[in-house]
Amino acid sequence: MPERALVVVPTYNECENLPQVVPAILAQDPRLDILIVDDGSPDGTGELADGFAAQDPRVHVLHRATKQGLGRAYLAGFAWALERDYAFVFEMDADFSHDPKNLPRFLDAAADADLVVGSRYASGVNVINWPMSRLLLSWFANKYARWITGLPLTDATGGFKCFRREVLAAMPFAKVRSNGYAFQIEMSIRAWKKGFRLKELPIIFTDRMEGRSKMDGSIVREAIWMVWWLRLQALLGRLD
Repeated sequence: MPERALVVVPTYNECENLPQVVPAILAQDPRLDILIVDDGSPDGTGELADGFAAQDPRVHVLHRATKQGLGRAYLAGFAWALERDYAFVFEMDADFSHDPKNLPRFLDAAADADLVVGSRYASGVNVINWPMSRLLLSWFANKYARWITGLPLTDATGGFKCFRREVLAAMPFAKVRSNGYAFQIEMSIRAWKKGFRLKELPIIFTDRMEGRSKMDGSIVREAIWMVWWLRLQALLGRLD
């Protein structure tokens, strides 16, 4: 029986993107299932997801009552995956900033890696349609995170990832503190410090065409101080 993979897709007001992204993901590989984690979207995204799940056994939905943040959504999705027989678990945005056509490339790369990270900066700067201010913020944030923590990634804040099941099973979800961009940094650092093999896969990131970005100042502030907390915890040997 082939090893199966779950693509965890958090949603909040993504009714414009969901009808396109769900079939696009499923078309990439028959081993892929989808878990839509919806945070009580007022635009009907959750109900739309239920409709897809009713039509296709490869689509699943996890409803949460309120918007609790990206990191909490992913942790809920990871816990759901670990309760089932998935060998690989993806993080992926619903807005096509992460191209579903890359999913088979991630599975191939995971043959000799435990965590595959899609990188916007591994081969130059591969970002489309971002204003220069946001691009510079992202680029410098990744330099900053690497400088402080030593994490050997060019794109520590990227959210297109593939985890082997063993990585998530080793994670103490209750101790994960971050929730925004810092969540991506924290998960990668925890995997790295546990000795898992990290691998970057160059991707092209395209800014969303539909809907609104969830980026705000609190996410940036969290990332600024969280990398120092992660460094301290690593030095103290507390990233268990």
